[in-house]
Amino acid sequence: MKTLLKKGVESMALTGLEIYKHLPKTNCKECGYPTCLAFAMALAGGKTSLDKCPHVSEEGKAALDSAAAPPINLVKVGSGDYEVEMGDETELFRHDKRFYHPTGIAVVISDSEDVEAKAAKFDDLEFDRVGLHYVTDLAAITNDSGDAGKFKEAVEKVAGKTQKALVLVSEDPAVMEGALGAVADRKPLVYAATNDNYEKMAELAKANGCPLAVRGNDLHDTAELVKKVEETGHKELVIDSGARETSQVLADLTQMRRLAVKKKFRAFGYPTIAITTKDDPQEEIAQAGVYVSKYASVVMLKACEKQQLLPLLSWRQNLFTDPQKPIAVEPGLYEIGDASEDSPVYCTTNFSLTYFIVEGEVEGSRIPSYILSVDTGGISVLTAYADNKFSAETITEAIKKHGIEDKVKHKKIIIPGHVAVLKGMLEEESGWEVEVGPREAAGIPKFAKEKFA
Repeated sequence: MKTLLKKGVESMALTGLEIYKHLPKTNCKECGYPTCLAFAMALAGGKTSLDKCPHVSEEGKAALDSAAAPPINLVKVGSGDYEVEMGDETELFRHDKRFYHPTGIAVVISDSEDVEAKAAKFDDLEFDRVGLHYVTDLAAITNDSGDAGKFKEAVEKVAGKTQKALVLVSEDPAVMEGALGAVADRKPLVYAATNDNYEKMAELAKANGCPLAVRGNDLHDTAELVKKVEETGHKELVIDSGARETSQVLADLTQMRRLAVKKKFRAFGYPTIAITTKDDPQEEIAQAGVYVSKYASVVMLKACEKQQLLPLLSWRQNLFTDPQKPIAVEPGLYEIGDASEDSPVYCTTNFSLTYFIVEGEVEGSRIPSYILSVDTGGISVLTAYADNKFSAETITEAIKKHGIEDKVKHKKIIIPGHVAVLKGMLEEESGWEVEVGPREAAGIPKFAKEKFA
């Protein structure tokens, strides 16, 4: 790591004392810190931003640009509703704060295959799971044919089939120029600038206002190449270290993230791209999962079947969820099927995964029902019970708040078997008759048929 910092571009990180020299030193506290020195130390550590100081001079702002800038630049690919944001990350570990921009999943479409069919299939890659909508983000058109006309035609066909963001993959500037002209307004990612073509590729990307992928041969070479591209005046970059072996890609992605975040090493202060190499779909998804985890901004892969991509997209969703804010559904009363005044009422928490598992099993029972989703802050049944958020009092409050008594003529409610201990307290608190349901949601269909069929 130290060797890399000495070679190529120098680290641009400033110490707290260096930042302090450029601050007004009024200790006004308007930034949220007790002194200017405390603010300077927080800024050096990436815990605040320069715009929080209302009195810093323009000269000070100019001098502190490197400290105020995010460790990883924000780069946008695509346009409109399908724009993909990458970079602008500040953490090495998700639990320190959160990761902000989910890894873009780019599905490869070769100009040597049936482009229209593959593009239509790609555009249909959308999924709904536990109340969330998952999509693939980018179509990566590759120039496998080596033919400029065929590549341009493929790019135009894909652009006509999907509005999602594009990646144009060719190392020949002439080939790239012909294809880019047709879709430049959609701001595709141009892949890739290398040591042999970077001047022409940078000029092409800059002229069309498109982000540019930079691919070196290793970390040292990549840092040098990024510096060369920056000197052309183009700084909307995405970095590829050039490695393709899974373990080496993982090591490179980790090193680049660490150097950017911890050392403010500006040559690596850009989003990253990783390309899968496995031919077996299961192995490729596992490889892509490694890159999503550590720390690729875009993963380019061949897999295009829904059953292949859903696990990857589910993992991505979990990884980029704020760890301090569980995924939750809106608390309330939900009708399953054609519920009536005689329908049973199930009670659970508003943790998304719990709710949708219960909903699926209630639907599977084929008995129209109600589900009362109690506001537990988005945590599961046992966790909420331990935290006193799923209690006789909170359930009673939900019963009253969501007007169940106006929906059913009976006063019976079913609670999860794991919290059977609540039965007596809930009956006393609410005045409702409490039925203890199965411990696991999978038991709901059998339970429902025995009780209500």
